[in-house]
Amino acid sequence: MCGIVGLWQTQNANNLTADVHCMTDALVHRGPDDGGVWADRGVGLALGHRRLAVVELSVAGHQPMCSSCGRYVLVFNGEIYNHLALRAQIGEAGQEWRGHSDTETLLACIQAWGLKRALERTVGMFALALWDRQSQVLSLARDRLGEKPLYWGWQGDMLLFGSELKALRAHPDFRPTVDRGSLALYLRHGYVPTPWSIFQGVLKLPPGQFIEIPLGQGVFAAKAAVPQPFWRFNETVAQGCEQPFTGDEMAAIDALESQLSDTIGRQMLADVPVGAFFSGGIDSTAVVSLMQKLSPKPVRTFTIGFSGSEYDEAAHARAIAEHLGTDHMPLVVRPEDALNVIPLLPRMYCEPLSADSQIPLYLISKLARQHVTVALSGDGGDELFGGYNRYLGARRVWLRLQSMPGPVRHASAALLRSLSPASWDRLFALAKPVLPERFRLAIPGTKAQKLADVLELDTEMDYFRRLTSHWQDPGSIVLGGEEHPTLMTSPAIQPQADCFEHWMMAMDAQTFLPDEVMAKVDRAAMAASLETRAPLLDHRVVELAWRMPLRMKIRDGQGKWLLRQVLYRHVPRELVERPKKGFGIPIDDWLRGPLRSWADSLLAEDRLRADGYFDPAPIRTLWLQHVRGSHNWQYQLWPILMFQAWLADARVDA
Repeated sequence: MCGIVGLWQTQNANNLTADVHCMTDALVHRGPDDGGVWADRGVGLALGHRRLAVVELSVAGHQPMCSSCGRYVLVFNGEIYNHLALRAQIGEAGQEWRGHSDTETLLACIQAWGLKRALERTVGMFALALWDRQSQVLSLARDRLGEKPLYWGWQGDMLLFGSELKALRAHPDFRPTVDRGSLALYLRHGYVPTPWSIFQGVLKLPPGQFIEIPLGQGVFAAKAAVPQPFWRFNETVAQGCEQPFTGDEMAAIDALESQLSDTIGRQMLADVPVGAFFSGGIDSTAVVSLMQKLSPKPVRTFTIGFSGSEYDEAAHARAIAEHLGTDHMPLVVRPEDALNVIPLLPRMYCEPLSADSQIPLYLISKLARQHVTVALSGDGGDELFGGYNRYLGARRVWLRLQSMPGPVRHASAALLRSLSPASWDRLFALAKPVLPERFRLAIPGTKAQKLADVLELDTEMDYFRRLTSHWQDPGSIVLGGEEHPTLMTSPAIQPQADCFEHWMMAMDAQTFLPDEVMAKVDRAAMAASLETRAPLLDHRVVELAWRMPLRMKIRDGQGKWLLRQVLYRHVPRELVERPKKGFGIPIDDWLRGPLRSWADSLLAEDRLRADGYFDPAPIRTLWLQHVRGSHNWQYQLWPILMFQAWLADARVDA
C-alpha cells in the first residue's frame, strides 16, 4: 500500500522536482517507510511515490522503479497477489531479478506483454502510472473493483494525478474549485460517484480501466485521450447470468470455499505482520475462518464496539474468536473517543464522504496498526451475495406496490407520513416484544418514510434510485447544482441482469462499493498507515459469484446463503446467526446532544448563505425538526455537515 503522484507540464519544468515533492509530502501517511521522485525535465514529466513496505522490504522495492530494459518507469500502489506465478512465467524467458517485489514483477510483465495484457493477467488491487520512454506515452490504470483510488485532471495545460486529492491540492499551481454538479450528486448519494470528483476538472479513473496519454504528441492530443477497459463488470454479470453454475448445491459450496481459500492464502502473503478486521458478521467471519484454517498460528483479529450500546459487537465477536482460536483484540470505544475523530475527518477524506462508519473504521485501523501492517476485511460480501436489506424481498415489495391502484398507493403514502419517523420508532419499540423477528426493523421510522416515497414511483430503476438517495431533489438544495450523468441515470451502460435483485447488486458493485465502501476503507486505513485487503473482491471470486443463481444467494428472505454454507463448515450456526448491525454509531442522538453546538455552527443560516453553496431554508427546517426530536433527519443532515466541515478545511474557490 502506497501513494503515487505525478505531473506533466510544458512550462516551468525547472520546478518539476520541487513540485512533485510537495505532492508526495501530502501522502506520507500512505507511505511512511520510503519516498522517491523521478523527473525528466526535457519531457516535463515527474513521478513521485510514498512507500509502505509490505513485500520486499529492502531498497530493491524502492519506487519510482525502472524496468530492466530501461524503457519503462513505474509508480505503483497496491498488491499483485499472483506475482510469484507471473514471475515464474517471465523467468522462463531469462529475466534477471533484482529483488522479489511485485512492482518489479509487474514491470517485467509489461516489458514482455504490453500494459493491457499484463493488467489482464494480474490478480490484485492497484493504481499505477507508467511512463513509456520510447513511445512517450503516460498510462494510468486502476484495479477491476476500485479498491485503490486514482484521481487525474488538467489545470490549464498541466496534467496532475495522485492517489488522493490532497496530493493535487499540494501542487502550488492547483486552484481548487467546487464542482456544483458533483456536490448535487454527493447530496443524493452521500459520496461523489465516479468519474466525477468534488473539484472541477479532476476525475476519478473508473475501476477496471486504463488511459494512455500521448504526451509526446503535445497538449491537444494528450487532452483527447480517454479511458478504456481491460475488464468489464457488466460482461461478468452478463456471462454469469447466461452461463450459470451447473453443479448442485454441494458443488457450489465446494467451489466457493476452494476459490476463497486460494484467494485468502495469496492475500496472507507479506513480509510484515497480517491480521483481519472482525465484526463477527457473515463476511468477516468467513474470511477469518479460512485465514485461521490456513495459518499455522493464531490469526490476529480486531473488533470494535461501543460499551453499553446497541452497536456493541465485541462480545459476539469474542465468542467466535474463541471458537476459532484467533489472537483477538477488541477495542471498546467510548462516545468521546468517536467524537474526537470527527474534527479529523475533513483532512482524512480529501473529498466529502457522509458514511458515519468512517469514524469507527478509523479507530479500528489505529488499533490494528499497533500490531500489524496489513489487515484483511470482508468488504464486498453484500454486493456479491445479496446481503443488503434492499435486495431481500425487493422484487416482491415492488410488485405488491405496483399491484395497488394509484389512489390506494397515494392514500397509503399519506398515512405513513401522518406520523413522524420518531413516532414510528416509538410504536415499533413498544410492539417489539410481540413482533415476529422479521418485523423487528432497524430505524422503522426512516423506513416508513422511504416506503411512502416509493409508493408513487413508476419504474424499478426509480425505485432503486429512491432507496439509495439521501436527498431526493438535491438540485433544489445546491445553488446552481445540476447533477452530472452517472451510471444510475444512463440506462444504455447499465448491467443487463436476469432479475431485479441481481440488477441492484450489479449497480451497487459499480457505484456504492468503490465510491463509498472502498473509498471509506482506503482513507481510514491509510490515515493510520495500514494496508487493507479484501479477498471477496478478487475478480475470480466476483466472476464465480455471478455464475451462482439468485437462489444460492437469497433464500427464505435471508441473504448470503452460499457464503453462509461455507461459514457453517467452520463456525456453528448458532454463533453466527444474529441481526446485522454493521459499523454504526448513534449520529441522530449525538446531533441533539454532544454534537449540537458543532452542527449549529456549521448549519447557521448566515454561514450557509455566505458560503454560497446551499439554499439555507430547507436545511434549517430539517435541522430544527431534528433537534426537537420530531423527525430523524440524520441521513439528510450528515452529508451537509460533512461537506461544511470539509469546506472549512479545504480553502477552495467558490
